[in-house]
Amino acid sequence: MDTDDRLYLVAYDISDQRRWRRLFRVMNGYGEWLQLSVFQCRLSGRRRVELQDALERIIHHRHDHVVILDLGPAASVTPKVTSLGKTFAAVERKPVIV
Repeated sequence: MDTDDRLYLVAYDISDQRRWRRLFRVMNGYGEWLQLSVFQCRLSGRRRVELQDALERIIHHRHDHVVILDLGPAASVTPKVTSLGKTFAAVERKPVIV
């Protein structure tokens, strides 16, 4: 397994409901949903490039906006998060069955 995984926070503002649903479905395959248009992802370098490519093909570049924030190495980063309401937990490495 790749130990060079990094933790990312992906947030998006999509102007069209249909594109928003497509992007949401793609994001579900790459990370854990935190809230409306925010996902937490633990990705290798390759998976990060694949994700960005998939998102680039969905969005309308003049109307939509996606930010991918690199929080650092997943094995050692401890995000400092204030969570009101639901409990926040950093995404953990787990096997993916394809």
